[in-house]
Amino acid sequence: MRLLVTGGAGFIGSNFLKMILRSNSSNFSSLTVLDNLSYAGNLNNFTNEEKAQFEFIKGDISDKTVIDRILPRIDIIVNFAAESHVDRSIEDANPFFNSNLLGVFNLLEGAHRHGIELFIQISTDEVYGSIDEGHADESYLLNPRSPYSSSKAAAELLSFGYVGTHQLPVIITRSSNNYGPNQFLEKLIPLAITNILKEQDVPIYGAGNQVRDWIHVDDNCEAILKIIENGVIGNIYNISGRNEMKNIDLVQMIMRNMNPSVSKIRHVEDRKGHDFRYAINSAKLEKEIGFIPKISLEDGIRETIEWYKENSGWWNLKAESM
Repeated sequence: MRLLVTGGAGFIGSNFLKMILRSNSSNFSSLTVLDNLSYAGNLNNFTNEEKAQFEFIKGDISDKTVIDRILPRIDIIVNFAAESHVDRSIEDANPFFNSNLLGVFNLLEGAHRHGIELFIQISTDEVYGSIDEGHADESYLLNPRSPYSSSKAAAELLSFGYVGTHQLPVIITRSSNNYGPNQFLEKLIPLAITNILKEQDVPIYGAGNQVRDWIHVDDNCEAILKIIENGVIGNIYNISGRNEMKNIDLVQMIMRNMNPSVSKIRHVEDRKGHDFRYAINSAKLEKEIGFIPKISLEDGIRETIEWYKENSGWWNLKAESM
């Protein structure tokens, strides 16, 4: 099977490729990466040995010409390509709808024209909006509350429009907050770790009582691989890390593991329309696919801290592009 990974030089996409390359039982005969190498994408996420094992094409999923050039030799698409930072979507939503909706439209159209066998659209638990009680399963009402989550929800609806009209073989995944190696510094966990390493304060919105569910990127990528192998066409799968925690408690956990002598938490004005709690139920994934996350939050945070300590050159270059 010939695999195309869009956004494959970004955080989750690159970790997904690395997982495939580590596997001795890969079912993929060829690997192609399409990425526009925006601020969050970087080929330095791969070693030279890893880069030699896939074809890289610099391009944008919103470019129909690029898509039509690639897809005739592809069987499966996994679409990680997206603008993903809520703060940036509040400041300027245009890039989000250009990539997250128009780009997905181009991929769907191309997949239909070229007879793609499977299209995996990577989405987010943020499409459910803030959940006061309980956990959202895949049938839960969508209630996106930011330009970012709205663009992802719109892409889901568009994808299922192609399932219904053209019988396009689409599966959607909705994962909780990912963390782990080579994540861009604007996200909470790498921002906290690198600020502490630089002996700077860690900013946190409001009182920090917002609740998020965290999943290590390796667990999420393993779930996606299992969904490729065993998922049911036309279905949605929640991917939960089973690690709900207040942001303030998460940052305090990071500080306990790093024992900073200078850095402290700095409370800043809350984000506009900030969702209070994300919480998803992934019982369907466990029952139908047999997937349960393996990495505890404590272990994952310690591993992530060590990665940023050992890769200061990588994240210092990233900091200059922010």
